[in-house]
Amino acid sequence: MNTITAAITAVGAYVPDFVLSNKVLETMVDTNDEWITTRTGIKERRILQDPDKGTSFLAIKAAQDLMAKANIDPLEIDMIIMATATADMPVASTGVYVATEIGATNAFAYDLQAACSSFLYGMSTAAAYVQSGRYKKVLLIGADKMSSIVDYTDRATCIIFGDGAGAVLFEPNYEGLGLQDEYLRSDGVGRDFLKIPAGGSLIPTTLATVQENRHNIIQDGKTVFKYAVTNMADASELILKRNNLTNEDVNWLVPHQANKRIIDATASRMNLEDSKVLMNIERYGNTTSATLPLVLSDFEHLFKKGDNVIFAAFGGGFTWGSIYIKWAYDKK
Repeated sequence: MNTITAAITAVGAYVPDFVLSNKVLETMVDTNDEWITTRTGIKERRILQDPDKGTSFLAIKAAQDLMAKANIDPLEIDMIIMATATADMPVASTGVYVATEIGATNAFAYDLQAACSSFLYGMSTAAAYVQSGRYKKVLLIGADKMSSIVDYTDRATCIIFGDGAGAVLFEPNYEGLGLQDEYLRSDGVGRDFLKIPAGGSLIPTTLATVQENRHNIIQDGKTVFKYAVTNMADASELILKRNNLTNEDVNWLVPHQANKRIIDATASRMNLEDSKVLMNIERYGNTTSATLPLVLSDFEHLFKKGDNVIFAAFGGGFTWGSIYIKWAYDKK
């Protein structure tokens, strides 16, 4: 019996129409385009302005884009993993609603939350389900409406985040392509440095928590940056060493799009030339769970069957890691 590996066979994406540029942010908080660009690499981000639409709307659009491009019948999808840090509501899984709305009524679905590492962790989970032999088509969606938890009077965070969604389909592969190796880690020390303090079981929602603005994301930027640079780079370097890969063997680095300086540090540790490092942070900012699939969507036309692709991410918690995939198809 041939060994089953789990390969990405299709990609989809969606970003809202409204563009929140650095110039617009200059009118909202004490900041400027040069300061933002120099420190983050971000020029603009997309925002879902409709107050009646949540993360599920973004996810549905990305899934529909994937199914249309790959001619996938939603009834053939076995399961859906919804990677997100901004579920539509605390109870009632966003992924379950998305599955129903796209017509994937034969699939079971659930949400996976690991902050900015949600999609990376979801890749590991989706691949494991496929490799088990029990599931043939696993849809992994990464989507976040970060504008719903950002304080647009806080210049430290409002410049970073945007809204968006991306999706990939994992299917069995018998050529040795797909997911080859992974290195995933976490450390609870991060709970103090990147969080939404209220709204959970520890500090339930009250009038006071709302008045004190404790339902928006806050972070200790310097500490998060330090941990992110070290851990993303370490994980990526370890994946290379463990699989006897040199910088010449790597075709593409797909890094989490949180900060250009973090991406540059990871690429430098891997000794990769700039042309192999895929970035769209200047156009979308940090879309949290959506960054990795949005990069795949934007650069899918460059990938060739057999390419060695390294994924890396870092998120609140702290959560981080790296995944090595052999790309399974040439884009038609």
